[in-house]
Amino acid sequence: MSENGKKLLIVRLSSLGDCVFNIPMANLFKKNGYRVDWIVSEKGYDIIKDNPCVDKVYLAPVGRWKKRGLISFRSFFEYLKILHEIRKEKYDIAIDTQGMLKTMYWMRFCGAKRRIVPVDVREHATLGGNEIIPAIHHGIERHSVINYMDFTKYLGIDSEEIKFTLPPATPEIKAKIDELLKPLDKSKPMVVIAPATTRFLKHWSPDNWKEVVENIKDRCSLVFTGTEKDKELLSYIGSDYGLNLAGKTNLKELQELLLRAAIVMAPDSGTAHLAWATNKPAVISIFTCTPPTLFGCFGNPDKYFAVNAKLDCQPCFLFECPKEGDDKNLCTRKPPAQEIINIVNKVLQNAKNVV
Repeated sequence: MSENGKKLLIVRLSSLGDCVFNIPMANLFKKNGYRVDWIVSEKGYDIIKDNPCVDKVYLAPVGRWKKRGLISFRSFFEYLKILHEIRKEKYDIAIDTQGMLKTMYWMRFCGAKRRIVPVDVREHATLGGNEIIPAIHHGIERHSVINYMDFTKYLGIDSEEIKFTLPPATPEIKAKIDELLKPLDKSKPMVVIAPATTRFLKHWSPDNWKEVVENIKDRCSLVFTGTEKDKELLSYIGSDYGLNLAGKTNLKELQELLLRAAIVMAPDSGTAHLAWATNKPAVISIFTCTPPTLFGCFGNPDKYFAVNAKLDCQPCFLFECPKEGDDKNLCTRKPPAQEIINIVNKVLQNAKNVV
């Protein structure tokens, strides 16, 4: 154990958004004298590695292990090798902010003297801890960022200071984004549209996106982003009116792109959360099956907008809508496009070109 008992390991493997939401907590630990290390999977690795909020990062290649199948001796020995490196550090404290079976194994065998797990975890993840604390989730009205700070409060830090940090961009990353944005009209504010995420029911209607694009295309420089598989969607909503960067940026490059935007528009997705964490663009995030109070950006009300239709069935947290007829997937068609257009118009009045 270290002399001051402040050598801490965060066990948070994924997702990108939840890794973003853990950064203010990590910064509070750092500010209060803790050495903070973190074990993370591929999804969040690029925003945690070299982040000022941590001292050391371990990569748990969960995605690679899943591809190999449930039984893989190669994956098992890779796990043991990483675990050996963790145990050598002799952590005073480990905290599980994810609370699932896959984090339980890291907690159970990491060798930390205090292994702190909240009681409201899934998949029997409390088995990984030797110190079970009260629930950190308090309904949908309290944001996830604040929920995670229950760990800092439990360890005696009485603060809810929200400080996001991200890894600095390398000259190579900046040069690549410079090159990608060369065709852009720099005289207009840059608006990034990232309409896709991994969960269909989180998607806002393509027709709504198309209406927004048609309405704002002449007042700003549009940049569309996503993965290769999103190209058809981007084409439908109007990527020909702007610059289509689908599949052309990795996570660190996306971060640099978002830093240069005046506005970022997206559903409840890692891109929206990452844009918020950059502290630069206005962010308009559109919520369907999940609650904006729990996952939406907040802060300056003239800069951050987390919007949903306020339907009686929202939020449902489901992957498929159980309703039938005209009510099926209604949340994905609401709010109407004009509501988002009005927000964009409001933000564009004071937007500065930052490309």
